[in-house]
Amino acid sequence: MGFETLDVERKVLSILRIVSDCREPVGARVIAHRMKDYGVELGERAVRYHLKLMDERGLTRLVGREGRLLTEQGEEELRSALVKDKVGLAISKIELLAFCTDFDYEKRCGSIPVNISFFPKEKFEKALQVMKPAFKEGLCVSELVAVASEGERLGEFIVPEGRRGLATVCSVVINGALLKGGVPMDSRFGGILQIRNRKPFRFVELIHYAGSSLDPSEVFIRAKMTSVKEAARRGNGKILANFREIPALCRGIAEEVVAKLREAGLGGLLVMGNTSEPVCETPVELNRIGMILLGGMNPVAAAEEAGIEAENHAMSTIVEYQDLTKFEEL
Repeated sequence: MGFETLDVERKVLSILRIVSDCREPVGARVIAHRMKDYGVELGERAVRYHLKLMDERGLTRLVGREGRLLTEQGEEELRSALVKDKVGLAISKIELLAFCTDFDYEKRCGSIPVNISFFPKEKFEKALQVMKPAFKEGLCVSELVAVASEGERLGEFIVPEGRRGLATVCSVVINGALLKGGVPMDSRFGGILQIRNRKPFRFVELIHYAGSSLDPSEVFIRAKMTSVKEAARRGNGKILANFREIPALCRGIAEEVVAKLREAGLGGLLVMGNTSEPVCETPVELNRIGMILLGGMNPVAAAEEAGIEAENHAMSTIVEYQDLTKFEEL
């Protein structure tokens, strides 16, 4: 593939990503503006030219006068094209969501990161019953959730026809709060954490964020590698969890921030280790502290274990804190 062809392919892929992220018909003017976020300078006229070619290739379709949506072929192209551009996508999503998190735990307002799950609407009530023990036992980042019906919006997502949407708080809320507090956090990996007698024991599977284009939680749920229901019911099982590190000097600030988040109903911290000491058999770098955070999608994993499949989008968007409600009130 020549340089010129590769350059065009990157532009096309960037346009596909923007159209996909918008979830609504989007025009050339908006696309040209957002292309700058991908480091691509492309004028509105050039975008229209590429969109016309993409229409002809069956990647996009015209809606209204100017708006475009992705076709199934376009979605497949987005998933498959330029694999090397996807490496490290998971860590990039964490960093972007942490930066976009502006929750003020003193005023109890602002945006927080969430995971989005779409359930078949006829199975949604059953899914809520299955998820209830996981929320009750605290195997989640927060008991606060948001629910939407088909056609309604959850963050940047619109609930598809025949589905009910559920937003669960993502553990990246801790990354965001610590970032605002001046504490740098190294997100190492997502994994499967073994629980024994209701206490964290060790990681049995892991995926490093920096080397993965997929979110570990989505992978583990799809592979049916969890036993969240058993962990909630009997105190023994395998749950979704994440491993982070912070500088040892920041411990005091981190503990204060986590405590303030907990007061606002946003938890997620399962274990904070000691300086340079392993946490749940996981080694920690010199002069750093290991932290294990609960996976926000553990309740959804419990529903999947019960045979209620959902379309999951982990670490996918942000919502306003005021728009969340307690799970028990659903």
